[in-house]
Amino acid sequence: MAKTIGAFFSLYLATLILLLSSGLFNTYLGLRLTAQSVSEVWVGAMIASYYLGLVLGARFGYRLIIQVGHIRTYAACAALTTITVLVMILIHDLWFWLAVRFVAGVAMVCLFVAIESWLNEQTENSARGTVFAFYMVATCMGTVLGQLALGLFPDLNYQPLVFVAICSVLSLIPITLTRRLHPALQVPAPLALRYYLARVPMSMTVLFVAGMLNGAFYGLAPVYGLQHGMDNHQVGVFLAASLAAGLIFQWPLGWLADRTSRVKLIRFGALILVVLGVPLWGWLQFSYPALVAFSVILGIVQFTLYPMGTSFANDNVDPERRVGLSALLYMVYGVGACLGPLLAGLLMRTWGSDVYFVFVSACSAVLVLFIREQRVKGTHVSPDAPTQFVPMADTLQNAHVMAVLDPRVDIQHDISHDPVIDATLQAAMGDAPAGSAGEEQHDGGQRQADAGQVGPA
Repeated sequence: MAKTIGAFFSLYLATLILLLSSGLFNTYLGLRLTAQSVSEVWVGAMIASYYLGLVLGARFGYRLIIQVGHIRTYAACAALTTITVLVMILIHDLWFWLAVRFVAGVAMVCLFVAIESWLNEQTENSARGTVFAFYMVATCMGTVLGQLALGLFPDLNYQPLVFVAICSVLSLIPITLTRRLHPALQVPAPLALRYYLARVPMSMTVLFVAGMLNGAFYGLAPVYGLQHGMDNHQVGVFLAASLAAGLIFQWPLGWLADRTSRVKLIRFGALILVVLGVPLWGWLQFSYPALVAFSVILGIVQFTLYPMGTSFANDNVDPERRVGLSALLYMVYGVGACLGPLLAGLLMRTWGSDVYFVFVSACSAVLVLFIREQRVKGTHVSPDAPTQFVPMADTLQNAHVMAVLDPRVDIQHDISHDPVIDATLQAAMGDAPAGSAGEEQHDGGQRQADAGQVGPA
């Protein structure tokens, strides 16, 4: 373990610094715009524009690395990220900021394409799980520390922007001074949409809703806190508590998910979110400690939807096509993260900040309605199901390269780059009626024995 940390320490450190800066910045932006009485729609649009850049920029990052290499790509994109932050000190036009946030998203995802492809290429299969775990911890810790660092800046002036710019430049040091060799770059797998849609439609629904919830959280939860009397430091703690709880509880929930029905766990978690949001719809007043407690419970459930849905999808896709699956799930999650803050911001602008938790309840209700064991079939259950539950980073900051580090994936035998045979696709589409295709209910030791059976009515 110590050897693994030492081997990739520069990459882990750069990841932590980058997530610290971006986590602080996203929260700071929502607080500053709210303090200036800017519409919640604009706040949602800023985070959506950033996530759109993250989703669309991954392919650009691959092409750039092919042309100039990992370190040069990282240096150029870190410089561009720094510029996008500093220029916001000089120019205060919201439309300009919207464009700048998109560029920042593209630059940021290129940074993570460089880091993650580097990790993946130089990781042995035997150490893949350990490398993945430490990378995930560095990602989550950076995001949590970013929220707490907000308390260092009680005034919403230019100082947090300078701090973010310093972190962007600081992350250059461990990367440019590393002694590790340049890795070869793996071309991203194509997105075989129809094939995976036939296999894992419900998993995609889970990932889309999780993206909406998490995108809205990063963009609008700071606005909610500020409009309910919290100061900047309290808002940071409010968000950090949720993120930390989501990270810590992935391990016990993962243990449970490997031994019981993942469909039931997802649906039960969604039901908790529905009920949790009801007291916060605006008709009751809560103290700050009570709101932090609500935030912890919300984080435990909300930030485990992504890894739970991913594990459910891996259970129902052939092992040799899981790299392509990871790429598509990342895209679906990203689209949800773009739309979530826009919709939540529009609702909050119209009916007030309390509608944020109405939005949380409504999104969760979609999962309660559509994720049911009665709609699950075992037609395409994987021969190695149930696959191991793997804790995963809850943010969209990373590129889908990280999924290749997933210990459930054997990249040496993956055929995601090969075209899906028409007969296989037709069988997948034909065996699975709309809305219930292909996914298997999880019932512990009976999973494979029950493959092909429809869940109980």
